[in-house]
Amino acid sequence: MKLSMQFANIILIATGLTLLSCSKNFLSKQPQGSLTEESLSNAAGVNSLLVGAYSALSGQDDGSNLNGGSAWAVSPDNWIYGSVVGGDAHKGSDAGDQPSISVLATFTTDPSISFLNDNWVCRYEGITRCNNVLKLVDKAADLSSDDALNIKAQARFLRAHYYFELKKMFDMVPWISDSTEDLNQPNNIDIWPYIESDFQYAYENLPGTQDEIGRANKWAAAAYLGKTYLYEEKYTAAKAIFDVVISEGTTTGGITYDLNTEFENNFRPEKESSNPEAIFDVEMAANSGNSSIAQANQGDMLNFPYGSSPFGCCGFFQPAQDLVNSYRTDASGLPYLDDYNTYAVKNDMNITSAQSFTPDEGNLDPRLDWTVGRRGIPYLDWGLHPGADWIRSQSYGGPYAPKKNVYWQSSASSYYDGSSWAPGSAINVHIIRFADVLLMAAEAEAVLGNLSQAETLVNRVRTRASNTVGYVYTYLDDSDPTGGFSTTPAANYVISTYPIGTFTSKGQAYALKAIYFERKLELGMEGHRFFDLVRWGVAKSVMDAFFNYEGRITTDVSGATFTDPKNNYYPIPQTQIDLTTVNGTKTLTQNKGY
Repeated sequence: MKLSMQFANIILIATGLTLLSCSKNFLSKQPQGSLTEESLSNAAGVNSLLVGAYSALSGQDDGSNLNGGSAWAVSPDNWIYGSVVGGDAHKGSDAGDQPSISVLATFTTDPSISFLNDNWVCRYEGITRCNNVLKLVDKAADLSSDDALNIKAQARFLRAHYYFELKKMFDMVPWISDSTEDLNQPNNIDIWPYIESDFQYAYENLPGTQDEIGRANKWAAAAYLGKTYLYEEKYTAAKAIFDVVISEGTTTGGITYDLNTEFENNFRPEKESSNPEAIFDVEMAANSGNSSIAQANQGDMLNFPYGSSPFGCCGFFQPAQDLVNSYRTDASGLPYLDDYNTYAVKNDMNITSAQSFTPDEGNLDPRLDWTVGRRGIPYLDWGLHPGADWIRSQSYGGPYAPKKNVYWQSSASSYYDGSSWAPGSAINVHIIRFADVLLMAAEAEAVLGNLSQAETLVNRVRTRASNTVGYVYTYLDDSDPTGGFSTTPAANYVISTYPIGTFTSKGQAYALKAIYFERKLELGMEGHRFFDLVRWGVAKSVMDAFFNYEGRITTDVSGATFTDPKNNYYPIPQTQIDLTTVNGTKTLTQNKGY
């Protein structure tokens, strides 16, 4: 069974901790009727606190974010901060809706943006919950030593995750642990060693399987440790740990890590319990019997087709033409790594849904049509995407719709919760999936000069993409999209692996370029792109090229530019600087350029 996300206000306790990042003071006082440290110092209490620490992964309590704002500002999939800001997608909708996202996407951000404060607050709320667990676990006399160790390791894994999110967003952030007495800490030290230490502890002390699949296991910790090494450019250490994860790792349920045979099964809730690719997910649920939809994925509630679509709301997160063009393949089935925009995929810009339109007939990677909703192609089992009728403003956000976050019509009764004004789904958010690990491992191998092994890892991902059982197929009957699919591909899918020896013959620079591009194709719209560009040191060149190309198609990013190194990180929220100022002296230092 999944990890339950229900917890009865356990987090609002007086354990001697206050929330560094929260502008409210209620955690510094013991509210009437609150749970006490003494009442929670037992197995049930500590486990409840741990569930609360997991619950913070979604950024939500009762359908709103943990600082009382919008769920999308703190969505765990980073669709705003990683994908929209990284050029996978446009903000979407229209210019007047959620303008803060436009500010982020065009790098005109300033420290007053409320979204950034929301993000900071929610991550530190998760950290506080982990620290509460760690402060009390050794006081629970009815916990066995093995259970206590498992709980500690889970709490440290989660704490490292929250800090990893903060680190890649803001770079220099204060480290608050369960032993920190003065919570007003400066952000003047690099916290990577602390993140490393927490993941290492989790790897060494977590079991390989857990009773509930939502919990982290040792292999999730190992994968995350490898990812940490990669961000630190410790490639030898990253390779070593990825080798072990790939050869020995299993899911929390004991399934050996592997790629799903069908790409789209990564985004189908009915396949989650048997998913060999799930390394670390944020668990979502719908129609769980609760009065609210807090367990459903509310972070993506804006990201569904608009207008006459069956979803009602809200037309955000529209894939970019640049991303779509990346899925073009040449005659041999390989991508155009350098000049893909020269081979643009045909779109229906400025064509009404009443006008005829024939989709692109050129060679395409099939992952395009599991990542992007485009005119004339089956949109899961909702029917052929009609184009403009489902788009809020083509001129502003382009002609496309997101797809990976969308539930199927045939299973909506189980995996969609419509009790709010916008959809909430049961599709889990993948923080790390196995394809991600294979490509991170390939990157480490390439940097270390092991080009043949890097090629093998990339080809493993491309082989799955070329599996015809995973293609998008036409409907048996276009008027009955839930009636099944034919054996006719919906587009001209042509994809192949790199011929053996390509990386070796063309050299390290080519191999890395191919790996970087494969991450774009495989992980598109999953919130990784911007953070990848920054750690590769190419954010300036890639984003300026994106703005130059995409700004001629849509108005939302026209004229935007990237300032290096300022825009590699987001500004420290001004609210946090103000809250931690003591006697006129600022505790937190603002990032350069803001």
